[in-house]
Amino acid sequence: MNAWAEDQGIDEDTLVSFMGDPAGEFTKAVDMEMTHPGPPSVGIIGRCKRWAMHVVDGEVKYVAVSEGEDDPAGDEDPSATLAPAILDAIKAE
Repeated sequence: MNAWAEDQGIDEDTLVSFMGDPAGEFTKAVDMEMTHPGPPSVGIIGRCKRWAMHVVDGEVKYVAVSEGEDDPAGDEDPSATLAPAILDAIKAE
């Protein structure tokens, strides 16, 4: 995670937090495990959905998921989970 943050130019003193979930425990706890049969059929097991969450002092303020019936990974339209959509949701709070 540190290498990813460094690659993205994120300093240690920032509001952005990079967190890993190698065992998928958090992913399962927040019900964001991709259960569509497509990814496992090609060997991708336990993949996380494309999602974003805005949390303030431990309170979830906003959750967005980019997925479609035929696009479980949200690759065709990830816009709901990209920065502009999240910033709009934060401004609307």
